[in-house]
Amino acid sequence: MSRALELAGMGLGSTSPNPPVGAVVVSGGDIVGEGYHESFGAPHAEVNALRASGDRAAGGTLYVSLEPCSTHGKTPPCVVAIVEAGIRKVVVGRLDPNPVNRGRGVEYLRSKGVDVAVGVLEKEAARITEAFEKYITKGLPFFTVKAAMSLDGKIATAKGVSKWISGEDSRQLVHRMRSEADAVMVGINTVKADDPSLTVRLDGVEKKGLLKVVLDSRAEIPAGSKLLSPELSASTLIAVGAGATGENVRRVEEAGARVLRCGGENGRVDIGRLASELAKMGVVHVLVEGGGEVIAGCFREKLVDRVVFFIAGKIIGGRAAPTSVGGAGIDNLDDAPEIADMKCSAVGEDLVIEGYVKYPENKIQEARYKIQDTRYKIQTITNHQ
Repeated sequence: MSRALELAGMGLGSTSPNPPVGAVVVSGGDIVGEGYHESFGAPHAEVNALRASGDRAAGGTLYVSLEPCSTHGKTPPCVVAIVEAGIRKVVVGRLDPNPVNRGRGVEYLRSKGVDVAVGVLEKEAARITEAFEKYITKGLPFFTVKAAMSLDGKIATAKGVSKWISGEDSRQLVHRMRSEADAVMVGINTVKADDPSLTVRLDGVEKKGLLKVVLDSRAEIPAGSKLLSPELSASTLIAVGAGATGENVRRVEEAGARVLRCGGENGRVDIGRLASELAKMGVVHVLVEGGGEVIAGCFREKLVDRVVFFIAGKIIGGRAAPTSVGGAGIDNLDDAPEIADMKCSAVGEDLVIEGYVKYPENKIQEARYKIQDTRYKIQTITNHQ
């Protein structure tokens, strides 16, 4: 299962709106085939692993990170291929969070005489599909906020200088994060200050189709911006508010970028509405790279699911120097989102702190979901026995 999860991770950022899945076939104590879901519309992990196994799959055990599909979509149901291959046992990392398939793949396999075990390395399997779970159950993308800051929490100097706060190793990790996302989001102030390309620059990694999203309420993105260049404009989306003039919108569209009207209060972009529109486009995972006002807006809409903060050993200071989360902030500490499952690690000379966001009003709902999920698993085991 560890190998299946490793394989699943190779599909992150390439399979949306499908989940990343890895599969391994074992026969006689040896791995005889393995595979992963490489891209949307391509064969699923189970099919790739079975094809690699050939006749050796008969009588073997299939380890798969996510419950095999039982419905016909872009490809035929994997459960049928598993049965036809003669697999004797299937070990599943976690049940499919998609209500259309949840539990049905397991039930079908058992009805055909296949022994099925569920919940092996379940927590790790859930991490791999966490973005897909939010997308398929809530109709919204999974949001990861990334910020690079000094030890005193500044993301730039008072004059707007931000290159480079974090080190080269940290920046390489950010490119890895981009490669695993479907879209990267920034605000217009970041574009004006840094003129980023928001591409993936990693040796041996080619990332096509990464959507670059800019929150630009008035469509004021400079004409010479890299994101409007012939190479990048087709993968750039400018989210604008009601105050964007027709002339500005035409200028952006003529450059080849897409304009999406998401008008909110005070002429600003409605980030909640933007999130829904991105989900409709098949965007499962959004990496938010700033600036502070955009990050604050995502927190205000309770969209942020995970944070990754890079902290450099620098002190910037300055009352006017921006911080990683701007906006009006909160008045009472009881209203502050909490970061759970925090991890701290060293990347080069920087520290990286990451964790999952827990909003105060969601804690009771989360507890109820866990109880319901446990009841479902108990019922499934009881029925099987």
